[in-house]
Amino acid sequence: MKKSALLVAFALLALTTACQTMSTQRVETDSVTDVGDKWNDTDSRLVADEMIDDVLSRPWLNRFYKENNGENPVVIIGSVKNKSHEHINVKTFVRNLERALLNSGQVEFVASRGERDEIRDERLDQASHASEETAKSAGQEIGADFMLKGELNSIVNKDGGKSVRFYQVDMTLIDLEKNKKVWIGEKQIKKVIKQSRFKF
Repeated sequence: MKKSALLVAFALLALTTACQTMSTQRVETDSVTDVGDKWNDTDSRLVADEMIDDVLSRPWLNRFYKENNGENPVVIIGSVKNKSHEHINVKTFVRNLERALLNSGQVEFVASRGERDEIRDERLDQASHASEETAKSAGQEIGADFMLKGELNSIVNKDGGKSVRFYQVDMTLIDLEKNKKVWIGEKQIKKVIKQSRFKF
């Protein structure tokens, strides 16, 4: 009896495996492709683009232009913390922020702390090994005017076969000299997921 049940189970498993097919389709990288209910590249890109549109439309930017003869503000990205319930690679989101801000032509960036350490090591190496004409000197770095930092939070609610995932991204732009917040941005995403029952 047990052998018969085992044989039936193996037969069903083999049949299920044999019936499974896989197909791959190439799509544009900026297309919306939700294959699951979690935070994805589309969420990251859309939030970054909307955040940047908002920060560049606020009074702090024109005020800076007036006070600095039309020069672009220099920004550095600070910490962007993932406080959500899931593992999210915030580096992708940070890169999206940098890209959108830099490509606007209204803001300049300085390297992050980790990047600066690597660049400073390279300058030290150049001081010993590069020609005097081409070696880049220390002490010429540009200080940032503002730091952009933030966090990503989430809430999950479940009821039967339905769940709601709520994400909120909060970003703050801080004047480094005056330690004053000049802009606070918020973007929310809500996903409603309905799970259908398994059918043969």
